[in-house]
Amino acid sequence: MSWTRRLLVVLAALAAALLAAPAAQAHEERPVTLPDGTGSVPVYRTGEPDLLVCKSDRADFERRVSAFPEALRTRNLKLFERCRKSGYRHLQQAVDAVDRPGMNIAVLPGLYEEEPSLPKPTGECTRLKAPNSQLGYQILSYAQQARCPHNQNLVAILGKKNLQIEGTGAERTDVVIDAKYQKLNAIRADGSDGIYFRNFTAQRTTFNSLYVLAQDGFVIDSVLTRWNDEYGFLTFASDHGLYKNCESYGNGDSGIYPGSASNINDDYGYDVPRYSIEITGCRSHHNMVGYSGTAGDSVYVHDNEFDHNMGGASMDSAFPGHPGLPQNHARFERNLIHDNNADYYPYVADGTCAKPPVDRGYEDGVVCPQISMPPGSGIITAGGNWNLYENNWIYGQQRAAFVLTAVPAFIRGEDALSKQTDTSHHNRYAGNHLGKDKAGNSRPNRTDVWWDGQGEGNCWQSDAGPSSPRALPACGAARGSVTGSTDRLLGEPVKLAQLMVCADYNVQARRLPAGCDWYGARGIQRIEVQVALTVAVVLTLVGGVLWWRRLRGSRLATVVTGLGVIGLGLDVAGSTMGLAASYVPALALLLTGVWWTGIGLVLRRERPWLGWTTVVLGGLTLLDAVDKAVFMIPWIPLSPAWVRGLLGVVWVVWAVIAAARHGERDASDAPDAPDSSQAAVSAATSASAPAPAPEGDAS
Repeated sequence: MSWTRRLLVVLAALAAALLAAPAAQAHEERPVTLPDGTGSVPVYRTGEPDLLVCKSDRADFERRVSAFPEALRTRNLKLFERCRKSGYRHLQQAVDAVDRPGMNIAVLPGLYEEEPSLPKPTGECTRLKAPNSQLGYQILSYAQQARCPHNQNLVAILGKKNLQIEGTGAERTDVVIDAKYQKLNAIRADGSDGIYFRNFTAQRTTFNSLYVLAQDGFVIDSVLTRWNDEYGFLTFASDHGLYKNCESYGNGDSGIYPGSASNINDDYGYDVPRYSIEITGCRSHHNMVGYSGTAGDSVYVHDNEFDHNMGGASMDSAFPGHPGLPQNHARFERNLIHDNNADYYPYVADGTCAKPPVDRGYEDGVVCPQISMPPGSGIITAGGNWNLYENNWIYGQQRAAFVLTAVPAFIRGEDALSKQTDTSHHNRYAGNHLGKDKAGNSRPNRTDVWWDGQGEGNCWQSDAGPSSPRALPACGAARGSVTGSTDRLLGEPVKLAQLMVCADYNVQARRLPAGCDWYGARGIQRIEVQVALTVAVVLTLVGGVLWWRRLRGSRLATVVTGLGVIGLGLDVAGSTMGLAASYVPALALLLTGVWWTGIGLVLRRERPWLGWTTVVLGGLTLLDAVDKAVFMIPWIPLSPAWVRGLLGVVWVVWAVIAAARHGERDASDAPDAPDSSQAAVSAATSASAPAPAPEGDAS
């Protein structure tokens, strides 16, 4: 790395540190290592179960199975008779009875509240020494989980290999495992390689319905999760995983969360040997976000539907303590991502989310967003590399189809300067169906792309609609082929300021940033409008005084000053339009650049340093307009906006000093001031002409 680039990296990291909000811990877990990858995806086993779980009320059971197809009803009745004699009344009892790998547990239709596991801990389990998470729960070791399995879990599956748990109902809601908001997790599978979950519902926790941790091999098949403070499905630090035909809704974070999926492709480009987690045929809706994954590495997400959330899907490198950071190599194909415009922040503002979970009304549609999330977004990538987004239907988002931002490494706890700009790079958005549903009906997104501008090798399809910036690097036909590729060390300053303000959210403290439109700020309340208005007022005042004191005699200065005022006004107007103002900001920059260039040419006669500095400032502003509206300049490490902003601060101080100088206006400011050569000729002519005769002298 050259010394100039190293210096820019340092400056970029410092700027990011000033602009970044403190990171929260969305999911805190004991230190774990990723699996070694020697496992495999388990296969569903048919045949008679080894263990049975049922309730004892025959009348209730017969009512539950009465509408089943005859063959399924008959099978359930036979299993019920067997279960009454030799089965268990609680799922945890059956799990505890598993004594060898490869066993099957069948859970018959019923409501399972796991009464023996539900009470609060007693005895030594109330005195475990373990660190507390930011959310207040203890971060227990595996040994502590084994010693006190129900401190946090309704059903704890610890170290059981190749276990299959299946509901025997006609639908997944026929078997319901309910934590009643009294446990962090309804079901926790920890270190249980090869587990297979099928055909049941888990619900109502203070964290996750179904939690899979540190496993090499798992399947989640036709399972429903709902009404949780945080996640529906959470799989963490695992490999050889498969989600299929699942559903999740009513969750304060995401419905589906494959966090820290095994980082098996870190050394590859777009072409990889395999993926660690596959997610297909699932629907995740009416959550804060449908899908998310801090360090969601090597996840293949295809043929799913993410709809009516605040955000459709997100992946990030924004939270420490997750193996596999920074996030890389997710692949999204053939997904329906639409109408993700829910806004659940009012439930935080009005105090609903401050109530105990049981009183919040999750079952009636309340969702309590746990982290900052821009409502109206399709796919958000906050610090990820080598992700593929191809052939998806993304429509009906009121903010943006795609959001791409970088995350400096210190946010995830890494301080090395060489890592601070290691996201977001080589993200490919190609061949997606933007603004149209599968039937071809027009369902436009308000904006197709919102990008902070940072990163190398990112590209977008050429038919993307409105975007910010308007000019985007285009993807070639071959993966890895990019037209107009850029390598920016830092995103746009106004966008970073917006992200800084918007990230300062805390659901526990009921803190909703006032300057961010994610939380309802409108008009002048929004940070980007405040920045534009402040800049416009300062430059109008300084430029106006400078013109009046020094430049009003110049026709050129008068004309370009008028254009500059119009440009500053357009900049404010464009900031109020938000994402829809695709060309207005560039036009504002164009007029402002003409103003600075024009007055610089006038000023250079008597104040050459100030004049040429002003010309340079005008040139940078014009270059910024080209960068935002025509094409992103590929060979510069920082956007022209950064240099323009820093130089603009110097210019304001300098211009105030020049305008405040006492004395007459400069000679160059006079309407018809002759140049120095003309003055010299006039003086010489006057000196050589005879003096006029005194009045009255006849001779």
